[in-house]
Amino acid sequence: MQPLTFSTNKHFIPIANKPLIFYPIEAIAEVGIKNVLITYNLGWLDAVKNLLGDGSKWGLKFKYVLQKEPKGLANVVEVCEDELHGEEFVFHLGDNIFTEGIVDLYKYFMKEKPNGLVAMVEHPENWRLGVPYFDKGGNLLKIVEKPKNPPHKFAMPGIYFADSNFFKTFRGKDKVKPSSRGEYEIPDPFTWMINHGYKVLVKEYKGKWLDPGKFGDWIASNKYLLEHKLEGEILSKVDKTSKIKGKVVIGNGCKITKSFLKGPLIIGDNVVISKSIIGPYISIGSNCIIKGCKIENGVLMEDVKVKNIKRPIIGSLIGSSSDIEDNNKYKRSVSLFVAEKSQVRI
Repeated sequence: MQPLTFSTNKHFIPIANKPLIFYPIEAIAEVGIKNVLITYNLGWLDAVKNLLGDGSKWGLKFKYVLQKEPKGLANVVEVCEDELHGEEFVFHLGDNIFTEGIVDLYKYFMKEKPNGLVAMVEHPENWRLGVPYFDKGGNLLKIVEKPKNPPHKFAMPGIYFADSNFFKTFRGKDKVKPSSRGEYEIPDPFTWMINHGYKVLVKEYKGKWLDPGKFGDWIASNKYLLEHKLEGEILSKVDKTSKIKGKVVIGNGCKITKSFLKGPLIIGDNVVISKSIIGPYISIGSNCIIKGCKIENGVLMEDVKVKNIKRPIIGSLIGSSSDIEDNNKYKRSVSLFVAEKSQVRI
């Protein structure tokens, strides 16, 4: 997600006009859990607190826990041991979206009372993820991180349940060790628990799982959420010279003139749109200005200005406070001001 992540945390980038991390927080709140630990890395505490607060927005109570070094996902859980006080827990990655929530997984864990529970989803590129291995009876044998030749198409998404026995994996002579890339991989503690006679179950997640880790996935995730989860709501007046079709969300204080809005799409607060064709599948952050453009299938973050672009803008992610304008008198040339590691397609 560079260059956006040079200046902001990936978890703060919006999808369907909502910071990515809000989706897992909402999923946790839905199951009835009240106490939530948010892990952070050095230098990020103030930014995370400013965005999330104390959790009261969701009816939750947040406590922030420092992960001093980026030692992997299993270490993220390890640093939370003291704050968990021996209780059962769910570990939800902050950059994963389970579109149908995690209530079914939570209920299954609470009913069966295993020492650990991992979810699995069918995935065409499961070799990029942790893969569960089973015996002939369908019992979970082990979990392998990024195997070269997976025996099936299932993989582990970013949701895990366990009791306090999880932390025994970090102690003793045969404790889990860092992988070749120097990280404590999240599959290893569950495999350790299996090998030491603890009960670890696996359950398939039936909903849509989104893992927006790169540009194309981000655009696809935004499109999916707009198409399947958006409920139309118009909070600003739209002038008679404009037309709206499909499910559209328009925030407060917007001014829309001489434009065609084709849903599904979402528009934040205080957005100005004129003489433009907008949508479908576009998320527009607050305080944007769009004039004389055709834009669809993408994400515009807050305070973006796009003016008089002659060709359609399709499949784009435009960072906050960007200014894109065609005011070039020489139509056969292009003028660009581009940061390092940017992607430009003309």
